[in-house]
Amino acid sequence: MSTVRLLVLGAVRRRGRAHGYQVRSDLESWGAHEWATATSGSVYHALKAMTGQDLLVLHETVPSEAGGPPRMEYEITAKGEQSYFTLLRKALASRDPRLDMLAAAVGLIEDLTRAEAIDLLRQRAEAMRQWRASITAHLPPDADLDSWGPVGEVVGLWLHTAGHRVEWTDRLLRRLEEGVYRMAGEE
Repeated sequence: MSTVRLLVLGAVRRRGRAHGYQVRSDLESWGAHEWATATSGSVYHALKAMTGQDLLVLHETVPSEAGGPPRMEYEITAKGEQSYFTLLRKALASRDPRLDMLAAAVGLIEDLTRAEAIDLLRQRAEAMRQWRASITAHLPPDADLDSWGPVGEVVGLWLHTAGHRVEWTDRLLRRLEEGVYRMAGEE
């Protein structure tokens, strides 16, 4: 639910006010229905749930021209802003968020200042380096993971994953430091 929460709050925030169809369409245009659990039903459920949690406020608008019920528009509240930025910051700084949560956060990274985004990603990279070092510190110096059977495969997977995640994070850090993307507060 956290990924859908982050995505929905981000989509509503970017529009100012949005109805459910707009939020769902935005998320689908980002491909979120493929890499996250942002299905049509989960988006509408999240909108309703977050309205009940005072993260969003509901506005009724004029009835549909097609003769349907009034279209409901959502707007993020101050509490919703706080929740949004907490989720965004945590996902970017965390050593190992779920991949869908990290993808959502990177997709919304422009809502942060460049300095803050860089700081959060540096925290992430350092945490991953420490985590990888803690794994290798427990391995014998002459460890041959191929001879460890399935356990060696697992350890190899974790080491490989940690290495690639550090590389990916370092690449994004370099790009942000080079000035890619227009971040919050930049003209």
